[in-house]
Amino acid sequence: MEEKKDINKEPAEETVEKEVVAEEPQPEPHEKKKKSEKGDKTRHRDEELKALQARMDEVSDKYVRLAAEFDNYRRRTAKERLELISTAGEDVIKGMLPVLDDCERALQVLRESGSDKAAIEGTELIFNKLMTYLKGRGLSVIEAVGKELDTDYHEAVAQFPVQESDKKNRIVDVIQQGYMLNDKVIRFAKVVVGV
Repeated sequence: MEEKKDINKEPAEETVEKEVVAEEPQPEPHEKKKKSEKGDKTRHRDEELKALQARMDEVSDKYVRLAAEFDNYRRRTAKERLELISTAGEDVIKGMLPVLDDCERALQVLRESGSDKAAIEGTELIFNKLMTYLKGRGLSVIEAVGKELDTDYHEAVAQFPVQESDKKNRIVDVIQQGYMLNDKVIRFAKVVVGV
């Protein structure tokens, strides 16, 4: 009899094992939906974050470009304003250059004719006051006599034969004085060059 009991016990244990295997919890269908919905939500949230980051990068780039453009505009207008201020009186000063020329000619004629000393001094006084005022506004004389011809500052109107070799290709006389206003030539010096 004992042998029969053992046989009966074995199949009972086998059924228990089968039942245990069969009892493992299987996810319910609504739980699978919840997990896939959570995955979809995180995926959707990641996509939104990437889109927001891209938009933020785009806006940041536009801001940097706009700031650089404004800075360039500010610099350009400041430079134009300085140039305008430095050459604001250019037309007025250009209009006064013939008066300077006439004063120089008058002084030369007075000195050569041996005129009254008071007339020479009065003309020199007027010329010096006018020249001092214009120099204060940025006017300067272009030096020419004895220098080599420089087409940036001089305009050769004649050639004159010279005996000395050191005067060749150099300016020997000035027909009309040249002037600069704040390092900008407003009238070229008309000169005679030795050959």
